[in-house]
Amino acid sequence: MWARKQLPIAGLALLAIALHLILGSRVPLYVALILGGLPLVIDLTLKLVRREFGSDLLAGISIVTAILLDEYLAGTLVVLMLSGGEAIEQLAVRRASSVLKALANRMPSTAHRQRDGELEEITLDDVRVGDTLVVLPHGVAPVDGTVVGGHGVMDEAFLTGEPYVVSKTPGSQIISGAINGEHALTLQVDRLPVDSRYAAIMRVMRQSEQQRPRIRRLGDRLGAFYTPLAVTLALIAWAISGEAVRFLAVLVVATPCPLLIAIPVSIIGSISLAARRGIIVRDPAALETVDRCRTVIFDKTGTLTYGRPELTEIVSADGVDSREVLGFVASLERYSKHPLAGAVVHAAKELKLADAERIREVPGEGLLGIVRGRRVHVTGRDRLGDDVTQLPEIVGGLECVVLLDGVYAATLRFRDEPRSEGVDFIRHLTRRHHFERVLLVSGDRESEVRYLADRVGITEVYAEQSPEQKLAIVQAETARAPTVFVGDGINDAPALVAATVGIALGQHHEVTSEAAGAVVMDSTLTRVDEFFHIGSRMRSIAMQSAVGGMALSVVGMGFAAVGLLTPVLGALVQEVIDVIAVLNSTRAALKPRSLSDI
Repeated sequence: MWARKQLPIAGLALLAIALHLILGSRVPLYVALILGGLPLVIDLTLKLVRREFGSDLLAGISIVTAILLDEYLAGTLVVLMLSGGEAIEQLAVRRASSVLKALANRMPSTAHRQRDGELEEITLDDVRVGDTLVVLPHGVAPVDGTVVGGHGVMDEAFLTGEPYVVSKTPGSQIISGAINGEHALTLQVDRLPVDSRYAAIMRVMRQSEQQRPRIRRLGDRLGAFYTPLAVTLALIAWAISGEAVRFLAVLVVATPCPLLIAIPVSIIGSISLAARRGIIVRDPAALETVDRCRTVIFDKTGTLTYGRPELTEIVSADGVDSREVLGFVASLERYSKHPLAGAVVHAAKELKLADAERIREVPGEGLLGIVRGRRVHVTGRDRLGDDVTQLPEIVGGLECVVLLDGVYAATLRFRDEPRSEGVDFIRHLTRRHHFERVLLVSGDRESEVRYLADRVGITEVYAEQSPEQKLAIVQAETARAPTVFVGDGINDAPALVAATVGIALGQHHEVTSEAAGAVVMDSTLTRVDEFFHIGSRMRSIAMQSAVGGMALSVVGMGFAAVGLLTPVLGALVQEVIDVIAVLNSTRAALKPRSLSDI
């Protein structure tokens, strides 16, 4: 109950203090202490029963102490400091639970079924396999299916992680959640909505959010030993002197404002600094925790690479014109959802492309179709067996093999180049940021993933991984040690949620941004390095403010325990300590000379 009312309680305490100073009446303070302090005391009692000793526990004791000392203004100030600090933090993380909401909002609740020439609107529960549905212009595909009528394009980037618009023609596959273009498409339902690819993503997202590791906050960890220390010292002072005022004086000095205010100030300052550097921190816990992570896991495409594969070479069979092959393949690839299709079409932009017919794209077999009366088959070398002797040797990178009328014609080679800063960035992770393991996890082919890993210097590699498999790997690694996962695309969303700290590159996908603890808007590894440094620096400044403030408070408690500080003087001393701690915390918002060392 207390945690849900931080912002209104902080406003009430601030108003009460202002009215007290203006009117000279204690009544506003009484109201603030009853409405704001009483819930805290109740919460304090419950925490004592659960044997939880956090920083707010000592604040509750301080409020009771202030009331007993007839220091109502001091008690109200403690209420303001406690509720204000926690309210700031709550506002910063309020949207942390909106990942599933963002996913759910993407899907339509109804579909348009075509029957006997009529179009009827039905709920998704009424959709059956084999039904004929119409996806209206700019609508979202409600199910997985096959196009049986119409020509157009669809945006499937939410699942593939690639910023490509895919052409659709009869025979093309459609995945649920894809956004239609300007032309209506008619499809035949292949799977029920509950069995669709989008529903599978929803399920793993729910699972990963439920299993997300709970992070114990810095202030609570420090307060866990500071609170018992302060109470013990106050009790000893009371027992030795026989004066209850010593007990009260020690607790007034011990009010944990460095924990309640200085740490949130350093967090908010760091969030502000990160924002100025193009890094949106969605979860402040990511800043607190990233410096303690010991395993970093990277996605490949769009993360360690630019996400823009390019056709670099066409190795043709004897007597085959490579330019003619490119024209055939590009004419067919216009209707493909494969990430390499865009690279082929771009390479053939100067050519006049032909219409394609009888297009089929079967997982594991490749892309087939008829172009200018010839049967074109784009596939992988592993589908050809041992009968083809003209295949060139295998090299690093991506490739596809082209058959014309069943005869080998050419091999197309592609490269998705690693980011220019990739090698230096990976190399310095263990030395500068104390990561013990660096992993590369990708859905791409083994040869391409290994090629990139060798280029950037990563030895632990997992290739051809589905979103579910990525999630399992991240969960297993997080169980061993705190992890950072860096990726983009909605296919990375489950892993981003499951990791201790999830970092999304780019703002192309709303769901990915919602799932991550931090979003790097510029999509560069240099900004990721800056986030690491901002987190490390924030933790250092917060520790300086909190531990330094507590150390000064302990000295003040010692003076109060021996009777050298009265409760009123102790309150003044504590205020000076608070100012010092908070001023130090404000340094977190200032940009240092350098934020990256790559």
